[in-house]
This record gives sequence, C-alpha cells and structure tokens, in this order.
Amino acid sequence: MKQVNVYQVDAFTQHKFRGNPAGVVTHADDLSTHEMQQLARELNNSETVFLLAPTDSSHAVWLRFFTPTVEVPLCGHATIAAHYVRAHELQLGSCQLRHKTGAGILPIEVIQANNDYQIIMTQAAIEFGPIIDGQSKQALLDALGLTIHDLHYACPIQIVSTGHSKVLIGINQRTKLDQLRPNLAALTLLSKQIGCNGYFVYTLDSDDPAILSYGRMFSPAIGINEDPVTGNANGPLGAYLVHHRLVAHNGIHLRFTACQGVAIGRTGYIEVQVLIEADEPVLVKVGGHAVIVFQTSIQL
Repeated sequence: MKQVNVYQVDAFTQHKFRGNPAGVVTHADDLSTHEMQQLARELNNSETVFLLAPTDSSHAVWLRFFTPTVEVPLCGHATIAAHYVRAHELQLGSCQLRHKTGAGILPIEVIQANNDYQIIMTQAAIEFGPIIDGQSKQALLDALGLTIHDLHYACPIQIVSTGHSKVLIGINQRTKLDQLRPNLAALTLLSKQIGCNGYFVYTLDSDDPAILSYGRMFSPAIGINEDPVTGNANGPLGAYLVHHRLVAHNGIHLRFTACQGVAIGRTGYIEVQVLIEADEPVLVKVGGHAVIVFQTSIQL
C-alpha cells in the first residue's frame, strides 16, 4: 500500500478560494503514470502536479502535470503551486533553481518576503503559430457566441505558445468577456481541426491602471471547461502584445498585471514579464503568489 502526500493550493492569489486551485503531490517517485492520472481525475482540478526526484544534476526537481484526462507538458498555476509547497516544506530562502518539465528544463525564482513566498517561472521558447482565419475563424466565433464586431480590430486570432499552445482571441469589451457562455462541444471539435486545445479570450478594456488585461480560458478538449487563472495563456499574451505592437514598452522589457477568473468568482492576478530584443519578444516570465488550502494523505 502506498501513501501519498497531497496539497490543495490556490495559485495566483493570497486568498483561499480565489485564483486557480491545483493539486500538488510531493515525493511522487513511486507512482506510476496511471496512478498519477487517477489521482488527477479524483482531485478534479484543472491540473495536478507531481514532484519527483531529479533525473540528473541539471535540475533540482522534476514536475509532471496532469489534467483530469491527460498529461500536459507544462502548467503555469500548478508550477507556482508546486514550488510554493516545496519552498514551505524545505523552508527555503530566496533562491534560483531549475526544474525539469515536459517543455524542457526551465528556471524558477523563489522570492521570500513578509513570511511568504512569490514564485516566478521562466516559460519555454516563444512560438508564434498560424493565424486562425476563414472557416475556422467563423467556427470559433460561433462556438464562443461572438461576432466579427466583437473582435479587437488590431488583434489577429493566433495560436501562440510558451510551452503549451493557446489560441488568443482579443475582443473589445470586458462586459462581453464576462457574458461568454461558449459551446464546449463545438470548441472540442475545433481543437481536433486546428491542433490546439486552449482558447484564451482577452480584452485590454480595463478601467484600472494597475491591470492591463482581463481574460477567460476554455480547454474542454483536455477536460477543462474553464480554467480560472492561466499562466500558460497570459505568458503567450505578453509575447503576442509585443510582437503585434499592441502596447507601449521601453524596448527592453514589458511588465504588466493580468487579471483572470472574475466571471466565475475565482479572481487571480498574474505578473507577466516579457524580455525584448530588436522590438521582438525573446523570453517570457510569469509570477504570482499562492496559498495552501489543505494538506492530506491518500492511501493507494
């Protein structure tokens, strides 16, 4: 019989029951892939992360990420949650380390301040995929309940990745964002056609000078109807905004706060940093806080 240590952590917030919940399973080396998938299904968070011993000296810890239905290469909020738990368990001070993920070996910054931790993750290489147009664009708009007039005129619908690709859909009004009730079956079907499982609808319509963007994230094809706060959507958004010249920056970096989860009562905040060279994005980091909701053990 195996006993596993499980945490429930709300990421991208410092308040319980807000932000994005993630399961965190520590010391998971004895678990099979099947057992990890079963635990992720049982916990039923958008992602559950499993911490394993490093496979070589290039990294401090190996992370594997599972939705309720599939393993995915990388997850922003579960990364924040995993390193928040690890920092607490090991009583870490501020430090930098590297972790192994399905998207490669990537840097992590742990910042200790005010008896708490902030975690900053460097995301994988920026990849700009195809622009969604024609019949696929119309099918997407129909599935989301949008019209062409709802779209921001300067924001092409495009697949962008910093480790786990998302379709970025810019719209004009925050009120429209909050009202979205997408056809999840239609989005699932479209995912098979375009080869991307995540749809991030965002707007730059903000009346708060401290917040640049608001968004909502739908991934029904991998068992996530709506993800509350998504690091692997807001990170690509930062790269996209620079690439398409949609926001001002100083030529060296763009830093902004993104807000997500408002419409479903799980508001969270992501700090996004985009490093820039020759007016193009070259590296993306996302950061945030977290809070442990509970800790338990499960016998298998």
